Amino acid sequence: MNRIVQSFQSLRSAGRKGVIAYLTAGDPDLETTGELVLELAHRGAAMVELGVPFTDPVADGPVIQAASARALQNGVTLDHVLSLAGQLRLKTDIPLLIMTYYNPVFSYGINCFVDDAHKSGIDGLIVPDLPLEESETLNRALNNVGMHLIYLLSPTSSTERIDATVQQAGGFIYCVSSKGVTGVRSEIPASARDLLRRVRSLTELPLALGFGISSPEQVESLGDEGDAVIIGSAIVSLVEEGGQTREIRERVGGYIETFR
Repeated sequence: MNRIVQSFQSLRSAGRKGVIAYLTAGDPDLETTGELVLELAHRGAAMVELGVPFTDPVADGPVIQAASARALQNGVTLDHVLSLAGQLRLKTDIPLLIMTYYNPVFSYGINCFVDDAHKSGIDGLIVPDLPLEESETLNRALNNVGMHLIYLLSPTSSTERIDATVQQAGGFIYCVSSKGVTGVRSEIPASARDLLRRVRSLTELPLALGFGISSPEQVESLGDEGDAVIIGSAIVSLVEEGGQTREIRERVGGYIETFR
C-alpha cells in the first residue's frame, strides 16, 4: 500500500490531523535537507514534500522563491532531489512527495521520471502548474507504479471542477487556503473552510489545507475540518535563518513539534 494512504489511515485511526512539511531541496545544501527530513520524521511530521528548485516558481511567494534561487545557485537539479530521496528511503519510512513544476518533469521524460521517482521511494507528486485537463498521461503513469498525483483545488474552484478533480485524484486533495501564492498569513480565511466543506461533500479522500499555515492556533481553529495541514514558507524561513546544521534541525524540529 502507498505510504501516503497508510499515513492517513493511521491519522484517522488516532483521531489526529497530520502535518505535511515542505522543504526546498538544496537550501542551504542537500546534506542539510536530508538531515531535516529525518528530524521532521522524528518530531512528528506525517509527510515531507521535497521542493525541486525551479527558475519560475509561479505558485510560490518570496520566501520559497528565494530558497529556490539559493538551491539553484548550489547547482541542485531534479536528479539530485531523486538521489536524495533514494538515500532517505534507506533511513526512514515517512512518505516523501516531490513538489515540482511541470517543465522539469517534461524535460526529464514522463516515463523516465516516474520510473526513477518510484525507484527512489517517492510516494506522490505535486505539480501546481499542471491543469487537470492535461494531467492524464502523468497521472496514469504514476498510478501504474502505485504513486499518486496530488491535485490542487482553490476557493475559486467550481463545484463541477471539484467533482471532476476528485474523480481523478488519489492520495489526498491539496486544498489551497486562499488566492495568490504561498506565504505565511495571520489567519485562515472563511473561504478556506468553505472549500474544505465543498470538497468533503464530494469525496472521502483526505483533505490537506496549505498556503499560509504557520501556527497551531490556526490548525485548532479548523476544528474537525480537513485531515492535514501543509506548512511550507514558515519552515523555509526558519531554514533561512542559518547556522550550523544542528541548530537548523533543532529550530525546525522544535517548531514542528508545537503542532503535535
